[in-house]
Amino acid sequence: MPTIKSSADLRNGYNDISNFCHEYNEPVFITKNGKGDLAVMSIETYDKLVGRFELYNLINEGLSDIEKGDVIPASDAISSIRKRRKNEV
Repeated sequence: MPTIKSSADLRNGYNDISNFCHEYNEPVFITKNGKGDLAVMSIETYDKLVGRFELYNLINEGLSDIEKGDVIPASDAISSIRKRRKNEV
């Protein structure tokens, strides 16, 4: 069940809302004139959410490459990574 607060609650109880967001790692939905207006969350929760989206995009790119046949054998990929790591050191 989402946590919903009014814009007045945000203005008057910022610390409570901030503490909630940090403690429960979920957004608080803010209403304005009785309608949804904002979603407020901690930076940590936001970073995790953005990270998930980036991961999903990378997975989709990989799946698209597989569909197009744009792939190389895993052993070749691992060899390439090992060579790059040796060159970085």
